[in-house]
Amino acid sequence: MNGAAAPERSPSASPPPPAQAPPSPSPTQPLDWKFSQVFGERSAGEEVQEVDIISAIEFNKSGHHLATGDRGGRVVLFERTDVKDHACRKEAEKADYSISRHPEFRYKTEFQSHEPEFDYLKSLEIEEKINQIKWCQAANGALFLLSTNDKTIKFWKVQEKKVKKVSEMNLSRSAASANGNPGGVGYLSTSLSNGNSLTPGGTVSLRLPVVVTTQETSLAASCRRVYAHAHDYHINSISNNSDGETFISADDLRINLWNLEISNQSFNIIDVKPTNMEDLTEVITSAEFHPTHCNTLAYSSSKGSIRLVDLRQSALCDTHSQIFEQHEALGSRSFFTEIIASISDIKFSKDGRHILSRDYMTLKLWDVKMNSGPVATFQVHEYLRPKLCDLYENDSIFDKFECCQSGDGLRVATGSYSNIFRVFSCGNGSNEATTLEATRNPTRRQLQNPTRAARSLSTLTRAVRRGGESTGIDANGNSYDLSTKLLHLAWHPSENLIACAAANSLYMYYA
Repeated sequence: MNGAAAPERSPSASPPPPAQAPPSPSPTQPLDWKFSQVFGERSAGEEVQEVDIISAIEFNKSGHHLATGDRGGRVVLFERTDVKDHACRKEAEKADYSISRHPEFRYKTEFQSHEPEFDYLKSLEIEEKINQIKWCQAANGALFLLSTNDKTIKFWKVQEKKVKKVSEMNLSRSAASANGNPGGVGYLSTSLSNGNSLTPGGTVSLRLPVVVTTQETSLAASCRRVYAHAHDYHINSISNNSDGETFISADDLRINLWNLEISNQSFNIIDVKPTNMEDLTEVITSAEFHPTHCNTLAYSSSKGSIRLVDLRQSALCDTHSQIFEQHEALGSRSFFTEIIASISDIKFSKDGRHILSRDYMTLKLWDVKMNSGPVATFQVHEYLRPKLCDLYENDSIFDKFECCQSGDGLRVATGSYSNIFRVFSCGNGSNEATTLEATRNPTRRQLQNPTRAARSLSTLTRAVRRGGESTGIDANGNSYDLSTKLLHLAWHPSENLIACAAANSLYMYYA
């Protein structure tokens, strides 16, 4: 009865003074986001080539490397330069040493991951656009990553190799020049560097060129494996398993399980294709493995539901262990209700306790132990709701925005139109909702959000709705532009650093 309150009281006879009472677990002050870097910034009036538009962004687990993919099938790698030695960084953190400089990355290398193909059996053109990139575990100083287009997944190894050069030739330049050979390279001559000559059948003075390994290094990307011919529909997501050995790939109707070492065989673990395609009511839109439980994965659907699957239940996971969905009130349904409910992206939190999902209008945070509804809902661009008909006419309503969450789980972020992205706090008692634009001056479009009563994640009885604009950007004198959309962004795994793509430009912001 009264025993439940006992752990909260001090064991001493007299209660502690109010000044010593522990503070409530509330987040810090709203973050002050600043511009960090931009790669591929275009000048005013410069046209953007379609192949240069960024289509995927991903930090690796340590946050020391960043990969981007574009519509031209290229993968570009960046490495962090302000923190060279991870061990030194840990020592500095232990000594309460604060790094004053903002995070800096530099261009590392790039390679052509995919080429355009043509499926002659289906008369289908397969574009080279990179749909997703996922980092794998590094080994022996080499980086490994998976990249995929609509049909084919590739496993890449990127490694520094020492450059080999020819230090001594077997031809003397003077003798070669006398024979009319420029530099003596690539031509056969009977004059050797010691002045002797080759005679038929005599190889007494023959010397081979000397090749030495220099201290110079060059980065080489090699494709180790190609995982192909396993998907009839377009691949929308890939995800590494925490076991370091397997990964999944998902298309509209199926999810396949692969072993990284085996490229010619995969196992179909989820299949939502009906016997009669006319009975099809929903498709798979995204899928991701749990960050620590190798037997658990989640996938979202076009109907706005998220299903949690336990691979230990059966070989074909037709049944889910949990389903997360929010039902609209009957009176509020319209023609667009199901379209805007479609989830475009899901992400597990770092600890695996929450799932973040993005549909067209909102960002939702779900507790994996509570499927009655989201614990928080964030309005991304509510001012567009009266314009859904126009958005449907120009197909903008089908745009697929990604979402991300900070490593500490306190904040979430997602993109919108006019190259803006929004950062929300999901901590206890916070009403933080920041709007930033992918430019050198990110806060020039800052929206004033109305003050709302804040509730915490522990308030599980009803959802939280925060960050909704009353009249939208137009009220601040900024017209929205549907042609400039910020679809792709990623949050550094351990720091407040966001990388986002605006067309062909990669912007980074820190706080």
